[in-house]
Formats: sequence, structure tokens, C-alpha cells
Amino acid sequence: MADWYEKRALGSLPDSMARKLPHQEALVFETRRFTFADVAAEVDRAAKALMALGVRQGDHVCLWLNNCDDWIFILYGLAKIGAVQIPVNTRFRTRDLAYVLDQSDSAMLITHDVSGPVDYLGMVRQVVRLPAGEAEVSDPDYPRLKRVVIVADGAHPGATAWQAALQAGAAVSDEDLRQRAEAVDCDAPALIMYTSGTTGFPKGVVHTHNLVRNVEERAYRLAVTPHDVILNYLPLFHAFGYSEGALTSMLTGAKQVVTSTFDAPACLDLIEREGVTIMHGFETHMKDLCDAQERQPRDLRTLRTGLFAAGMHSATPICRRGARLLAPFEALSGYGMTEVWIGAALGALDDDDTQRTESSGYPAPGYDMRIVDLDSGAVLGPNAPGELQVRGYCVMLGYYNKPEETAACYTADGWFKTGDTAYWRDDGYLRFLGRYKDMLKVGGENVDPMEVEGLLLEHPGIHQVAVVGLADDRLTEVPVAFVQPAAGHVLEADTVIDYCRGKLASFKLPRHVVFVGDFPMTASGKIRKTELRDQARQLLGGDEA
Repeated sequence: MADWYEKRALGSLPDSMARKLPHQEALVFETRRFTFADVAAEVDRAAKALMALGVRQGDHVCLWLNNCDDWIFILYGLAKIGAVQIPVNTRFRTRDLAYVLDQSDSAMLITHDVSGPVDYLGMVRQVVRLPAGEAEVSDPDYPRLKRVVIVADGAHPGATAWQAALQAGAAVSDEDLRQRAEAVDCDAPALIMYTSGTTGFPKGVVHTHNLVRNVEERAYRLAVTPHDVILNYLPLFHAFGYSEGALTSMLTGAKQVVTSTFDAPACLDLIEREGVTIMHGFETHMKDLCDAQERQPRDLRTLRTGLFAAGMHSATPICRRGARLLAPFEALSGYGMTEVWIGAALGALDDDDTQRTESSGYPAPGYDMRIVDLDSGAVLGPNAPGELQVRGYCVMLGYYNKPEETAACYTADGWFKTGDTAYWRDDGYLRFLGRYKDMLKVGGENVDPMEVEGLLLEHPGIHQVAVVGLADDRLTEVPVAFVQPAAGHVLEADTVIDYCRGKLASFKLPRHVVFVGDFPMTASGKIRKTELRDQARQLLGGDEA
């Protein structure tokens, strides 16, 4: 039986919108502006460049880029020729990059030479043995990696310049590109997005082109039309910015204004200048936007709506403040994660204030949800906290090359175990409370404490370490490292933090270090992290989470 929903490939979206709205403005990045016809043409140039570089259907390609217009063109170019794109967190450093390149079996890495103060190519050279000239990469540590491409002007030994690739792509015919696009299987993997898990390193979440349906249904719920303007300051490597900016624009005809970074005053200026109607984010963004608006009010009369998750107790007062200071903006709450995608639960435009600020929305079309008591396995009713479990068409295919971890995330009857605590409100809305797992949430980024702990245990002066979260009114949580020095070693807090710097993304770095003689332990020999969290609050302050 045929699926009632007509399947579409991600790479087909720019052409489709260019046929509908060729002259309408589609993308703004800094001083550069593009219509939908312009974007479709740039996507084709990118697709042909990738073909000229030898990217085959099914190849894995890492995109380690800060937000820019080329990010959009390459994203859709990869999708159009049937390659699997792997967005890489731009705050990752050498240790993170080495892991993702290896674990993802990537054939190509596309990145900057230098962006701002960060030397991306320098880090690549620390990780990958680049050839001396124009030869392909041949590093036994990354046997599938054939090429590093640099999106910048000028030549870089051992790497390919993106401008040179675009020139080479001019020799690829329209017919060859058309054949590649027509060969794309909508049920095949299109995206591997890495997210921190509970096993010490990020896991690659595999999704197909069915993200198109998910995004389109949510855009309809938000009433997104070609009259809307989306401000996208969220990083495109993150599911939130990728889905609600890059994909939503191409599905609805809404203009997308992309910024390279999040700067609250600059974003408020853009809202006023560009007539922004939609923006999304985390409570960290909301707080900074409110602070900036209080300091220097702007005309925000065009602002309409957006997604700001408000279920956690820490987010509720911030979202209420946003409704007051950013009016007429009215945020919707929701629930999502990379594994089940964005908006698995979603609010409605006519929600009342309580639903906007004290819930996580209502289950979205195509999703089933249940709350389960982990001790008894019983499915719980209203107002009873338990683990949130989800099933639906947009739940991931699995974690790339991690069958055991994938299997462990599902119940025997096929429900995905989120590891999150939630309960049903009396009105049928969900409320997300926090995590059963030890995952930290730092400014919207997932941080696995085991990854930080694993690195710190490599320090010769550290005998044992445990990382926990401390509540923070801006970032939600910050990491605190409890460190037991090795015998005969005397450590300073700065020494511990500096050991992580450059090896881990900056948001993973411990903000505080507490030295201990020993750890509170369970009878089975596990560290009692609950007690450490209490100690962190007593020693360092922070609110109850």
C-alpha cells in the first residue's frame, strides 16, 4: 500500500521552491542576499562541484563549518546527489574531530581554514596526515577519508579549495546532475547528526529524507508562509537550526536570515531591520535577548512566534519574561531530541500562558508517547513522573555503527527510551522535567560527563574524577569536576581546566573544580553523583534544578 504522504528528497526542495517563488528573497547572510532562484542555482553549482570532487551516492561527508551561505548550498548539494551529510559541531576540537572522522567513515571533510580566532585547518593538520601536494588523503587512521576541502580564498597545501571545486564542477553536465538527483532513495540515510550519549563519546544519529514530512507538518502548525521571515542564529550543525531554519525556509517560502553567531543586540537589530516574524532558541538565547531589549529597546512589532522549550522549571520564568519584553512575540513550547527530531511534542498558536510556559506541548502528528515507571514498567497517567518513551515515523534509523547502543535504546515492544523524566498534565500536555541519564545541558548543548571524565583520567596527576551539573541561571547547567589527585600530586583548578582546553569543545570544559580526598560510593562501587550535586550547590551556589 502506498504511503499517503508523497515522499520528497531533501535535495529537491530548492528546485521546487524556485519554481514557485523564483524572485522572492530566500536567504540573507551578512551583506549577501539570494532569491529562491539564486539559491537553487547555487545548490546546483555546489552539487556539481561535489560530483567533480568524486563524491558518490551514499558517501559520508563531514561539514565542519560555521553558519554561512555556503553551508546552505553545500547542505542541499550533498542531499541532491545522494550523499550523507554529517554536520560537525564547530566548537569541537581535535579529540572530538578525530573521533567523528573515524567513527563516521567519512570520505570528505569540508571546513574553514580560519574562522574568527579558531584555526580549523590547523586542527585538521593535527588530526589528519595531509598530503604535500594535490594528492588524495592517504591516512591509515582514516582509511575512507580521501579529501579535505577548505571553504576560503587561496590555496592550502594538502587540501582542496572550494572555489577550485566550483570551477571544476562547471564541467559536470546538467544531465549528469539530473540523473544523480533522480537516483536518490528517499528511504535511504540522508543525515548523520552526532549527539552526546551515555557511552563517553557522541553517537551518530541516522535519519532519512522523511525529515521533510516532519518539518512541513510542524511549519503548518506554526502557520509559516512566504510572508514570514525566520531569524536563524542557531548553529546549522545542530538539529534545531538545521530543521527550523534551513529546511523550513525551503519548504514554506519563508525568508531565512542567517547569522554567523548569536549576538543578542545584533539579533534585535536584525529583527527590526528585516521584519523578522519567527525565531527559535533555548532559554539562554531568550535571557540574553531580554537583557539586550531592556538595555536598548527595539521595535519588535513584526515578531510573531517561535519554539522555546519551557517545560523545565528553570525555563518557565525566562519564557514569561520573554513574553513581556519581546511582545508581541508569543513562543510555543515543545519537546524534541536529535533521535526523535524536533517537535515530537508541540504547542499550539492559541495556547494559554500556562501551556506556553509550563508545558512541553502536545504529541505531534506521527508520534506516540507514553510515561513509564522504570521500576514497575507500568504506564503512568496524569501527574505521575516517569521516563518518556516515544515511537513514530521520524524516530532515528539508529546510531551509526553502534548496534548494541541502538538496541539498548528501545523497549521490547519497540518504544524509544529517551532517558528523560516527564509527566502528563491534566490538559493532556507533556511536561519535560529533566534527565534520568546524567547528561548535562549547557546552553542548549548536550554534554556527556563520561567524555570529560575519560579525558581527565588521562592526566597523570588525577586518580579519580566525577563530573556533575550545577544549575546556572543563564546556561541552565555548567559542568563541575570533582577531582581526586593521584598520590604525590598537587593540582590547581586552572591546571585541570587547561588540560581539557583545545581537546574538548568549550561548552564541555569544567567551569569549577572541587578537590576531594575520596568519593561517596554505593555498595556496588559507583560514585554517588547525587551527593556530589548537593555538595556542588552547597560549595558553589546555584539553584535547585
